[in-house]
Amino acid sequence: MATRNSVRFLLNDSLVERDEVRATTTLLDFLRLERSLTGTKEGCNEGDCGACTVLVGRLGPDGLHYQSLNACIRFLGSLDGCHVVTVESLANGGALHPVQQAMVDFHGSQCGFCTPGIVMSLYALWMANSNPTETQIETALQGNLCRCTGYEPIIKAAKAISTYGSVAEDVLTTQRERITEQLTAWADDHLVDVSTTSEAGSERFFIPQTPGQLADLLAEHSDATIVAGATDVGLWVNKDHRAISPAIFIGSMDALQAVSVTDDTVTIGAGMSYSAFVPVLQEHFPHMDELWWRIGGEQVRNMGTLGGNIANGSPIGDTPPAFIALGGTLTLRSQTGTRTLPLEDFFLAYGKQDRRPDEFVESLTLPKPADGALNAVYKISKRRDEDISALCGAFSLTVTGGTVSSARIAFGGMAGTPARAKHVEQALIGKPWKQDTVDAAKAEFSKDYQPLSDWRATADYRLKAAENLLTRFYLEHTKSDHPVRLTREVAA
Repeated sequence: MATRNSVRFLLNDSLVERDEVRATTTLLDFLRLERSLTGTKEGCNEGDCGACTVLVGRLGPDGLHYQSLNACIRFLGSLDGCHVVTVESLANGGALHPVQQAMVDFHGSQCGFCTPGIVMSLYALWMANSNPTETQIETALQGNLCRCTGYEPIIKAAKAISTYGSVAEDVLTTQRERITEQLTAWADDHLVDVSTTSEAGSERFFIPQTPGQLADLLAEHSDATIVAGATDVGLWVNKDHRAISPAIFIGSMDALQAVSVTDDTVTIGAGMSYSAFVPVLQEHFPHMDELWWRIGGEQVRNMGTLGGNIANGSPIGDTPPAFIALGGTLTLRSQTGTRTLPLEDFFLAYGKQDRRPDEFVESLTLPKPADGALNAVYKISKRRDEDISALCGAFSLTVTGGTVSSARIAFGGMAGTPARAKHVEQALIGKPWKQDTVDAAKAEFSKDYQPLSDWRATADYRLKAAENLLTRFYLEHTKSDHPVRLTREVAA
């Protein structure tokens, strides 16, 4: 196969081409230490505070699309073929950008440390929707922490941006054709293979363009670290100082981001981000909508992938309980072919999954909820937004003639792996769908799970919360006067 030994991307209006890049070099360190673009700040260094927010544009099937991302956990090598936009590029000839001017006039900044990241998040929102609602503004700012200003003036500024300028006149609009031409000229099917040696040692990474290339790489480098969105791997490097070489960056593969819909199922490529999944979710799985907007912040949802959330095997991953309750199946691929298994069987034990070193998660297939099925997903965490689950429960029941005819219930955070509550399910199936049945089934949770106590929650709390979520599920699906959960508005 044809190979290229360098990474190339646009940084604001300049070309960057590097043939020596460490696998663990982050975009944040490159911007600040090598390019002196210090408007991008280092705050938490784990993708939570948003001080390092930049925009990254990438060519996809629907053209050039920009999203806000956390530079602190985005690896430089993964930016091949992209356009990186930092806050320094916004001012034009000394005049403030409409986003910046609105922030000034509405007093949206005090100490200013978080301000560049907030400006970039609002810039991304404004480019997608020049007249956002307050809900859309709040959603765009979920991943930006402001400790001193308070969000009211920032929200007022966000609402006023379009009074200062037009998206049609913005440089990312007027220069879109030129930027698209440049990125298109770079697009090829070459495998990127970059090695470097420094005082820290030798590192190597690859960027495959097709699933076939990825399978071939894993057959040869079974010890490689697969990096999709880097929302976990970035923390391995920044917090645990782990080595990830050889690394394989797979975020540029369109084939792993495709969606296929039949009458009964939806198949999603493992590389699809949380943000890209939103239209699919709202059309076919609206019961997951409330959960979705509590997964990270906007930057994390733009980076993190469905396959990554599954493949890392975390017992507190947000998506596996929801997908297991639906009866999802996983397809894994290697050089020798593919195999499919129920998602619940993928998780063998804490830190152990049913995936060979030469395999990767290729896709996830979800059955569409049947007409009349009762479905819900609930997340319990200390903070409502941008927090890790203490537990996450998913329910999928069918009630026929007042009797529970089928039930699938799955929880994360209750065991070493995401797992079904099979004793609870059996206590419900064949019984009348009423409060007495629910109360009797709650006692079965202790047979399905023996949760641990940690700083997120005690074992007793987790068991009691799981029982109460079953009650909540029953009340929400039987009481006509129960509040209806609304679908969150999205930017575009």
